[in-house]
Amino acid sequence: MSPSAKWEYMKTIYERYHQAKNREEKGRILDEFCKTYDCHRKHALRLLNAAPPAEHRPPRAKRGSAYTQGRLPVIIQQLWEASDFLCGQRLKPTILEWLPDIRKQFRTSSQEERLLLRIGSATIDRMLKSKKLRLKRRIYGTTKPGSLLKHHIPIKTDCWDVDRPGFAEVDLVSHSGACALGDFAHTLDMTDVMLGWVERRCVLGKSEIGVERAINEIRQELPFDLLGIDSDNGSEFINNHLYRYCQGDPVAGRAPVQFTRSRPYKKDDNAHVEQKNWTHVRKLLGYGRYDTERAINAINDLYRHELRWFQNFFQPSMRLREKVRVGSRLRRKYDPAKTPLRRLIESGKGDPAKVQALLKLREQINPFELSRVIDRKLKAICAMASKITLTATRSRKWMENYNNGLIIHRWASSNSDRDITRLRRAWGKEKRLAAA
Repeated sequence: MSPSAKWEYMKTIYERYHQAKNREEKGRILDEFCKTYDCHRKHALRLLNAAPPAEHRPPRAKRGSAYTQGRLPVIIQQLWEASDFLCGQRLKPTILEWLPDIRKQFRTSSQEERLLLRIGSATIDRMLKSKKLRLKRRIYGTTKPGSLLKHHIPIKTDCWDVDRPGFAEVDLVSHSGACALGDFAHTLDMTDVMLGWVERRCVLGKSEIGVERAINEIRQELPFDLLGIDSDNGSEFINNHLYRYCQGDPVAGRAPVQFTRSRPYKKDDNAHVEQKNWTHVRKLLGYGRYDTERAINAINDLYRHELRWFQNFFQPSMRLREKVRVGSRLRRKYDPAKTPLRRLIESGKGDPAKVQALLKLREQINPFELSRVIDRKLKAICAMASKITLTATRSRKWMENYNNGLIIHRWASSNSDRDITRLRRAWGKEKRLAAA
């Protein structure tokens, strides 16, 4: 029975109840009403002995929420922005991690702190629903396959089931902008599978030596031993330099590192680092072109300091625990969100001296101030992006090869027909002037 039908039924019974002549008749009407209306006898007496019901059922008063009153929505929103727009399931443990700094930043009362610690992830998502914007842009990769040494580097076909840190996935993210001509910056992204610990370095071009140096520099700064790396099939990884480096060097005291690669054209094999390519690189630096030493030095300064501290010390992440198939659906179960530093401490497999230094550094950092510093540096880096366009003079050889069918139409598929026509006309006019 719908609420409106129950209301109409209650109005009918109300008239019969008040027209009853004796107590026994009222009792029978009351028994019938309780059975049909599905309510307690005391509730039925309150309804039938109250004032006559209105023509239509009054709207139900909305229950007030303690989380939408006072300063709590402002605190949640500013915490969400400072933590780089985390989802509710990751923002809830962030409140506990940041609570000492929240006290200093907002001077919260004991009541506000109780509400912050009690709030659920679903409530956080509802509070921030109107403020969330999702931007989807297409990414064009620049990875070229490396054919050398493929038979020496095994393909990793099993799933990651590690119980200690040190096994990482690596990948390169290009910063070419709209033009992939010449040398430009790439971000080497390394993600530990167990901890979610992320390290990055920016290199100019995709040279084998540059990638090897970046991996070695990251290895020196990791608070745990690097035991294995898993890459894609790009030539920047599948080469002699990196292969020899992973074999180890007893003279230099460098231990060997397990080196595996993913299956060709299977990005899901490197799912951990592919996710970080978006959240930890592309989402921050965007799709601009960076091809100067000044820009690369500024990006590396951010990677080595503020971003490293913020994302490994203060940003909790969830780790997939298991997948359960229920009928035709695949249900994923995650462990509670924790920061990579917290997971490293709980594992007990890190370098004790480096872990203590990181904990001491963590106590000295205010995450709200750190977030503001990152925003300032990112704004300065965005101003260093190169403004390169494909002019007719610069694109003469490209257009000649395009007309002769020597270029794969990847670039053409990412640009409008109007741009292609404009380049054709400009190049044709220049060719006629040169012939005259």
